Amino acid sequence: MSDSIIVALIAGLVALAVGVAAGFYLRKFIIDSRHEDAEAQGRKLVENALAEAERIKKEAVLQSRDECLQLKQEAEKEIRERKKEVSEEEKRLIQKLDQIERKIELLDQREMELYKREQNLTKEEEKLAGRNQEIDRLVEEQRSQLEKVASLSREEAKQKLIESIESEARMEAAKAVVRIENEMKMKADRKAKNILALAISRYAGDYVAEKTVSVVPLPGDEMKGRIIGREGRNIRAIEAATGIDVIIDDTPEAVILSGFNPVRREVARIALERLIADGRIHPARIEEVVNKVAEELEVGMREAGEQATFDVGAHGVNPELIKLLGRLKYRTSYSQNCLQHSLEVAFLCGVMASELGLNVKRAKRAGLLHDIGKAVDHEVEGSHASIGADLAKKYGESPEVVHAIAAHHEDVEPDGIIDILVQSADALSGARPGARKEMLESYVKRLEDLEKIANGFKGVDKSYAIQAGREIRVIVDSIKLSDVEAAMVTKDIVKKIEEELTYPGQIRVTVIRESRNVEYAK
Repeated sequence: MSDSIIVALIAGLVALAVGVAAGFYLRKFIIDSRHEDAEAQGRKLVENALAEAERIKKEAVLQSRDECLQLKQEAEKEIRERKKEVSEEEKRLIQKLDQIERKIELLDQREMELYKREQNLTKEEEKLAGRNQEIDRLVEEQRSQLEKVASLSREEAKQKLIESIESEARMEAAKAVVRIENEMKMKADRKAKNILALAISRYAGDYVAEKTVSVVPLPGDEMKGRIIGREGRNIRAIEAATGIDVIIDDTPEAVILSGFNPVRREVARIALERLIADGRIHPARIEEVVNKVAEELEVGMREAGEQATFDVGAHGVNPELIKLLGRLKYRTSYSQNCLQHSLEVAFLCGVMASELGLNVKRAKRAGLLHDIGKAVDHEVEGSHASIGADLAKKYGESPEVVHAIAAHHEDVEPDGIIDILVQSADALSGARPGARKEMLESYVKRLEDLEKIANGFKGVDKSYAIQAGREIRVIVDSIKLSDVEAAMVTKDIVKKIEEELTYPGQIRVTVIRESRNVEYAK
């Protein structure tokens, strides 16, 4: 039992040993086969990797070649552009060098010219120094001669010499003044006269002489009684309704209406003419007719203002200003109709503005409205220029137009060209012969004052005021005054007239100097 067990054990151990050995060899075989497969797969992967690397290398080489070619082309293009820029810059440098060389040559020439001028100036200075020495010598000789001949002291001779030199200096200064004035007149006066002459030639205004009284013709003297009425009730009704004085005197077949307000006087004239034509004259009828005429006249004034703005081309004027503008139709200044005067000033301003290249419409508008204050100057305190400026500002006119209205009589300082144009056109309209009328006394007095001022200067022989006081001609003694001194007298007369007299427009002063040599044959 034990032997069989032992045998069985031994057989089991042998079998176990054989199984272990077989398993070992089987495992080794499997491992070896797997190792060979892995090596084969590794070799295949390496071969594939090498092939892929070779392909990638070839592609990289081709791509690098393309990039190198592109970079080379770009580099060559940039090099060509740089060469072109360098070439152009080289051309510019060459041109600049040429210019610099020419400038250097010009500078050398100028330096030579300056050197020559310096030499000439040195020579002139030497000559002047010699002349000064000669003058000093002559002065010393003159002093000695004065002391010997006139028995004058050194101080007296010195005073005489100073007076002589001062007189010569005044003469030289007067000559210089005349020369400079002549040069300026060749430019400034010619242009100004051309503008004014063109303005005058392009517009000729009509003037209407207005008076402070109106005369109403009557069909017969018996009408005077009907106008007066029972116990004067009709004439009192007319005066109360119109505010105008009715004068009934010995004037045949006429009644005189007297009043300061021209609008009321016109209302009274038209109303009285209608009453005379109708024949029914009594207080109720008088009041009815006067009211109706006043309404019609208001409409007429508004239409006159509208027509004036239409003629001038001034659009967008406030209706209140148009109404005031129409009232100027019945106002006068020195017997010159204010509305006609305003129209003329507007046209003159437009002509001069067009010649100067300014805003023509604005200049016309300022000229048309410059006297708008005269329509209410008896109702509001202040000058008509300031009143007109306030009205224009109130009714929306531009600042340039408002300032031109305020400055046209220099109540305020002019600050623009349009201000000066309105002043010039206003003076031109009023200064034209026949435009305005004055009282005889003031007219004669002005002529006398002009002649008195001129006669008060040394060397004046006679003087004559002509052209209604717009010009004065002065005749001087040719022995006492030279041509240069006559020019100085002209300026002195003008200055004194401006300081002492008040006058519209301008006054021309003409000084006449002539020499006459008379011999008699015997």
